[in-house]
Amino acid sequence: MNLNIPFDRVNWVNTSFLFVITLLGVVAAPVFLFLHDMNWIMWSLFAFYMISTGLSITLGYHRLFSHLSFKAKWPVRLFTLVFGACAFENSVLHWASDHRRHHKHTDHDDDPYDITKGFFWAHIGWILFKLDAEQPMDNVKDLRKDPLVRFQDRFYVAIAFTVGLIFPAIVGYLTIGGVVGILAGVLVVGALRVVLVQQSTFFINSLCHCIGEQPYSTRCSARDSWIMALVTYGEGYHNYHHEFQHDYRNGVKPWNFDPTKWSIMILHKLGLVSDLRRVPTSKIVGAEMKEAQRKAEAKLAELKGAEASISEATLTRVNELLAKLKENMNELETTLSESIEASKENLKRWERETRELVRRLGDLRVASA
Repeated sequence: MNLNIPFDRVNWVNTSFLFVITLLGVVAAPVFLFLHDMNWIMWSLFAFYMISTGLSITLGYHRLFSHLSFKAKWPVRLFTLVFGACAFENSVLHWASDHRRHHKHTDHDDDPYDITKGFFWAHIGWILFKLDAEQPMDNVKDLRKDPLVRFQDRFYVAIAFTVGLIFPAIVGYLTIGGVVGILAGVLVVGALRVVLVQQSTFFINSLCHCIGEQPYSTRCSARDSWIMALVTYGEGYHNYHHEFQHDYRNGVKPWNFDPTKWSIMILHKLGLVSDLRRVPTSKIVGAEMKEAQRKAEAKLAELKGAEASISEATLTRVNELLAKLKENMNELETTLSESIEASKENLKRWERETRELVRRLGDLRVASA
């Protein structure tokens, strides 16, 4: 899609920084690693920064500050604010403001990273270019009440460069020595790590609105991608997140890979976070069943409208699957007044049946008469 971006709309600060940090991370860091070895201290520091900055974005910037999915004591807030800044994705006030606007206007012009403007725009173009006047930050008034948030917003650049780049360089100098140690800190622990964390975040805005499944809703372009969940600490279950954005979990199934959720649960056990918000299982299963029913009805309409002849057996089978989904939906609505344990057993059964019904519908093909 041609955005016809005027030259004077380029955000030169963002563009220059991203160009330099990406060049250092993608080109200079690999060359450095080819020519020099890093000791275990610097590799450990790299791992620490990868996990700390990545989780500070997913757990802190995203689920804590943007969606208020739980409450956290000051050590957790301070840690995620400091290391979130080290990801060089702006202060939490700006990040949360953009993200809240994204959820409110998904796939529309007021969505900062609107996927309908193209993959490039949703991925990184919206950061490089400003097509419209700056949006008012009137949707983060609650966050402004937090003195730690205000402090991070004021000193964001200083924190990012000091903790994210200068400190690793100092550790490199002290443990490896000389220019080589400084470069190890700046290029590998700094630039390479920043690029990896940033690109993971950017792919949620782009790839997870293009590729994947939509088991909960098709009201917007958001999709679930287990592959993206592997590299984003569980953020890849984006269809679920857009349907139930205030849940502290993204991966709600037992087999879902969601380290951010597990980290929140551990912090809760330690008494550092509280008031975890979670969507009732009945509501989740209900959303899955409604979406399965919608897909079944669409499949039936497709078969009925096909020019090719349809076997009576195929048509009958689709009708049976659709009837079963409707039966489960009716049973769900009437059983919510039952005991909690009975409801749990029914919900587990409906989950299994819904997944199986959706699989069977997907396997159906137009058969010859």
